[in-house]
Amino acid sequence: MSIDLTCDPIGRDQNNKDIFLKDIWPTTSEIANEVKKITGKMFQEAYANIFKGTDAWASMKVPNSKTYIWREDSTYIQHPPFFNNMKIQPEKINNIKNAKILAVLGDSITTDHISPAGSFKANSPAGQYLISKGIAEADFNSYGSRRGNHEVMMRGTFANIRIKNEMVPQKEGGFTQYLPTGDVLSIYDAAMLYKKENIPLVVVAGKEYGTGSSRDWAAKGPKLLGVVAVIAESFERIHRSNLIGMGILPLEFTADETRRTLGMTGFETIDILGLEETLQPGMILKAIFHQKNNIKKEVELRMRIDTHNELEYYKNGGILQYMIRKML
Repeated sequence: MSIDLTCDPIGRDQNNKDIFLKDIWPTTSEIANEVKKITGKMFQEAYANIFKGTDAWASMKVPNSKTYIWREDSTYIQHPPFFNNMKIQPEKINNIKNAKILAVLGDSITTDHISPAGSFKANSPAGQYLISKGIAEADFNSYGSRRGNHEVMMRGTFANIRIKNEMVPQKEGGFTQYLPTGDVLSIYDAAMLYKKENIPLVVVAGKEYGTGSSRDWAAKGPKLLGVVAVIAESFERIHRSNLIGMGILPLEFTADETRRTLGMTGFETIDILGLEETLQPGMILKAIFHQKNNIKKEVELRMRIDTHNELEYYKNGGILQYMIRKML
């Protein structure tokens, strides 16, 4: 609209006469007269029963509790497990031993590749979960709308239909090879099998891992799948910080090495050593990639924990645990 309110009409009256803003705008004296009518009693009457609310508000049935009562049947909001088995003091950091690779990814893996926010189908792990809860596919909504339910979001981790895991070159989407059997499974299903066996997981990637929007579930999801480290050629700045905030170790290849120069297939077993020493930001750690036929490759990886604050978060298992312990 192109209108100058100081001189253009804003409408017409019943006699088809132009009406201007100045015709309906209150005068200074009219405003002053209304202000004079305001008294302290008005505020007292308005706010005396503010916590009582309307009849509709008062009629709501709520439990007598100072904390949120989680509904087990909710498919939108579930109690997240981030503090399960948390101890008052941080646990000792150990070297990572016998880790399996969950996915080998290329360059410019975005946070939407890692944790998509859009719709999903009935045959996906998240879809199967909702169907088991009696939700029809038409009511699935989206990952983004169900981000308060970790059961949906962890099933959606690495579930983007366009992600390409080099361990499964014949398929596009969130699949991997479950190494003990060689079966091709959804990344979620494979991660749950590894978790049952207490096997730590590693993601290997190329350049600019974690580009795109700063999506917190791109770090939360891998954490819940059992990912303990991401080894990449480089990281997007904020996502690197988010990984540390969830207790996941970001590591970078050094000396121009990459997954390709090292001939990595994703079927290696990985040891990451040096974590039991006195940790310092940016220090070099040693990794051993155990390949077939007892072939071992030792490489140096730079720990992309860049500050002492980030190091404290990592030692605590993440920033959430760090803040809780600080409050305690």
